[in-house]
Amino acid sequence: MNEITDPNARARRITRTSYVGIGANILLAGFKAAVGLLSNSVAIVLDAVNNLTDALSSVLTILGVKLASRRPDAKHPFGYGRIEYFSAVTIAALILAAGAGSLVESVKKIVHPETPEFGTAALVVVAAAVVAKVLLGRYVSAQGRACNSDALVASGAEANLDAMVSASTLAGAGILLFFDINIDGWIGAVISVLLLKTGAETLFASISNIMGNRPDAEVSRRIRETAKAVPGVLGAHDLVLHNYGPGMAIGSIHVEVEAGRDAAGIQRITHAVQAAVFKEFRVFLTIGIYAIDPARRADYDAISETAQRHAGVKNVHGVFFDDEHATVSFDVLVDFTVRDRAALRDALVAELAPRFPNRAISINFDTDYSD
Repeated sequence: MNEITDPNARARRITRTSYVGIGANILLAGFKAAVGLLSNSVAIVLDAVNNLTDALSSVLTILGVKLASRRPDAKHPFGYGRIEYFSAVTIAALILAAGAGSLVESVKKIVHPETPEFGTAALVVVAAAVVAKVLLGRYVSAQGRACNSDALVASGAEANLDAMVSASTLAGAGILLFFDINIDGWIGAVISVLLLKTGAETLFASISNIMGNRPDAEVSRRIRETAKAVPGVLGAHDLVLHNYGPGMAIGSIHVEVEAGRDAAGIQRITHAVQAAVFKEFRVFLTIGIYAIDPARRADYDAISETAQRHAGVKNVHGVFFDDEHATVSFDVLVDFTVRDRAALRDALVAELAPRFPNRAISINFDTDYSD
């Protein structure tokens, strides 16, 4: 399913999917609660409570996307998109609370077991719940990926977990009926641990988004390729992206152009790069310029080859020869394994000094913000 980039269409899709989740989970919760109470099964009752948690998660998802869709204002000029990440944190907290509560009840059932009484109706309801949750999980997960919604993806993952949980409950009922072995409390404990695991994973993923993740490698590559496809652009470097919520990012990039172009020509190029990237990715980029002198190609290659002999150096760009001040400067992109940049700078200056004996060598190290 293709990712939805239009903000209004995305919000409508998330809301519609959440309403489907609310309706399905309330119905499942009602049936499971009735069956669990009649059969004295803690696993089924906890599964019903989990469905109510899922319904509440969908309500929070709707609330989050509504708040995140507010227009930017003077206080928040980049909009309110990051609120969606906080709604995902709240959903994670609910999952963790449900998991902790159900674990306590399951341990009680293990210590003081009560034998459930499963009838045909109970088994049919649980089996139907497995099918319903599998279908719901696939639907919500697919919509979450299409909308780039952490909250929906989490809800879809939880629905898939619920299907597995219900299947485990069904298996426990079968073991009780055929072998007269009661593992209801143990199944409840397993359900609780899985809930805690899902909640923790959702929480950490959402916190990571709030802190600021590294951009997706494929998206970074495609943005640079889009920039390089603009006529007049010789290369693209230093891509930095700042995420202000799903579908809302700004950033910067440096593009290489042939030296000697006038200001109007450079403006045409930068405008074309901005337009192409925004059209494809809905990302607004500030453009910096590196001027490339074809006559200096041998020097460019020598600097690049020298630098890339060192571990951790990814590329060299932005080479500039200032004849007036007798300097040569360039940027070196290093990865996070390079701890001692001063030592690397000293080594590069010493290695390049014989090639440029009458010039001061200035090196700027770029952080590896994107692939």
